[in-house]
Amino acid sequence: MAPRRSTTRGFKRTATLLNEQIRRAGESRGFAVTRVLTHWAEIAGPEIAAIARPVKIGYGRSGLGATLTVLTTGAQAPMLEMQKDRLRERVNAAYGYNAISRVRITQTAPTGFADGQARFEAPAPKPRPEPNPEVCRDATKTADGIADEGLRAALERLGRNVLSKQRN
Repeated sequence: MAPRRSTTRGFKRTATLLNEQIRRAGESRGFAVTRVLTHWAEIAGPEIAAIARPVKIGYGRSGLGATLTVLTTGAQAPMLEMQKDRLRERVNAAYGYNAISRVRITQTAPTGFADGQARFEAPAPKPRPEPNPEVCRDATKTADGIADEGLRAALERLGRNVLSKQRN
């Protein structure tokens, strides 16, 4: 029986390439489970993720129960203080056991410090300009003979993208 041939032709997934660097960076800050860093919005919830981000997990001398340090702006700290227990429960659920016994809140100014610039949300995507009507007409005409509705719509979008790039 012949060995199975690879279909990836030497390409690797980005997650596979970056996994080791993310793990090392996370462990240097005390994160044994890097999922807390990479999936923060899912673990903490959208409300908390919008106002805070994890900075460090510190382990005490006894080794029982760690302290999660969370960064937020000064104005959001009182709101986050009221949600500390819920945040601790969610992070412990991600770990699968009661790893975090305490949540500590660190505050920073929204701008002005190199490390402490508190921008917790991704910027909104820029709106795309409307394609030229001539480009839309050409793309529709090119995909006109396709019977499958979904395939035709996908080919029209592809055609609009390609033709608009060529004409710019």
